[in-house]
Amino acid sequence: MLAVLLPTIFMLVVGIVLLATSSGSVPAVVSGVLVLTFCTSGITGYILGSIFVSKGATLVRIQNDFVSSVSHELRTPLTSIHLLIESLRDGRLEDTDRAQVLSLLARETGRLEVLVGRVLELSRLQSSYAYARDPLDVASIVDEAIAAFDAITLTRPTPITRHVEPDLGVTGDRPTLVRALVNLLTNAWKYTGDDKRIAITAYENGRWIEITVRDNGAGIAPAEQRAIFEQFQRGRAAEASGAPGVGLGLSFVRAIVRGHNGKLDFESAAGNTLFRIRLKRRREPVTIAREVAQPGPPGQHGLAS
Repeated sequence: MLAVLLPTIFMLVVGIVLLATSSGSVPAVVSGVLVLTFCTSGITGYILGSIFVSKGATLVRIQNDFVSSVSHELRTPLTSIHLLIESLRDGRLEDTDRAQVLSLLARETGRLEVLVGRVLELSRLQSSYAYARDPLDVASIVDEAIAAFDAITLTRPTPITRHVEPDLGVTGDRPTLVRALVNLLTNAWKYTGDDKRIAITAYENGRWIEITVRDNGAGIAPAEQRAIFEQFQRGRAAEASGAPGVGLGLSFVRAIVRGHNGKLDFESAAGNTLFRIRLKRRREPVTIAREVAQPGPPGQHGLAS
């Protein structure tokens, strides 16, 4: 592209000189205009080419990072499975040890199956998933998400502070929106200490409906905030907490919000983290009955990871 740009700049200078020295000569003016037009087209092509090359390089980098991350996450259970199979193949284990190895093998296989399933599901949400466009009452979505969250955290119940303005309506896909909120609530639950204070709010802001989830956890370090929505990304605080997960929960939330043409952002500091989902407000009055669906098994909503 530089080989094209440099001659184009030179010809641009020539065109300007022709116009400046034309002295009213029609051929000189026409030549100058044609040269300037050609140069403008060349520079425009250079700019567009630079943009496309840059986007292509970014896409390749993202794909390479994704493959590298997936390979890293798959390597751990595969290594464990390989070692367990080796111990069984040697035939030196007692019956009790063999039963324990088989149990561990089943656990690691299940872990691998869940990981692969989540990766495939995330890919589907990002590309081919057909999001419904139904009129939805925001209050019922929030209540359903809280009910599912309560089912997931049944062994350690945590009250959620809820504040939802009345008659908030959006258009979207109920199951995936509920899942996005469940992921945010579960993340807030996992990454806070014993004194958990979690709040969910929904309100109208111009043409947007904003749904926020706030917690009092350790927060996300500034250096880690840029990549927090990427696949398999977990902050140091999350790793240090020992909470289970592989770093896919926020990727699911981002894919779902994008699928609804919404916006997702967050603010985070020690003791105060807030995630905000913005969805376009539905103009028609909401007349949907606010019935909270009975939560299914935790896996149905996808535990944040």
